[in-house]
Amino acid sequence: MTRVTTVATAGHVFFELAAGVGMPFASLLGPVPAATAWAVGTGMAWHAAGNRPAADDRAFTVLNSVSLAAVSAHLTGWPHRRTRLGIPWLTDCEGLGPRLMPFYNPILYVSGAAAVAALILENDSAPRRLPLLALPLVPLLAAAQHAEHRRLRAIAVARPAWWNRRLAATGRFARHSAATL
Repeated sequence: MTRVTTVATAGHVFFELAAGVGMPFASLLGPVPAATAWAVGTGMAWHAAGNRPAADDRAFTVLNSVSLAAVSAHLTGWPHRRTRLGIPWLTDCEGLGPRLMPFYNPILYVSGAAAVAALILENDSAPRRLPLLALPLVPLLAAAQHAEHRRLRAIAVARPAWWNRRLAATGRFARHSAATL
């Protein structure tokens, strides 16, 4: 399940890049270094999760807990509605827009569910309360997501490119709308 969490988390950030809103750390490192870091990190986590000794349970518990905190930050920190089941469903997130949410939400839920399953079914030698340490990360990660989104929007307006095309379009619209008011 840790491998599923790892791949779904990578799918989430690469979906953002492919959709034209950037990805985590792209505003600081640039899109190619950020994508490279995510790809290398995903590959390392995938390999380690398949070959891990019990001594690594703490590290994988932290990895799964942080992944779950990131999903929780998305679901609580961005506009959402409640489904009939009462779960949050994003209506927009990081500039993706409502049209991409039917694809983005399942990616988030797969990574979150896999992280929960990994925390329950794997990592037996790690302290059971260790995942609770990630709870305070949720509001911090939500704030970091919004800060990254603001930086990416500023970059998109100043230097539109393929990787921030969706944000560049919304930035131009916002600038035009403000000018006409």
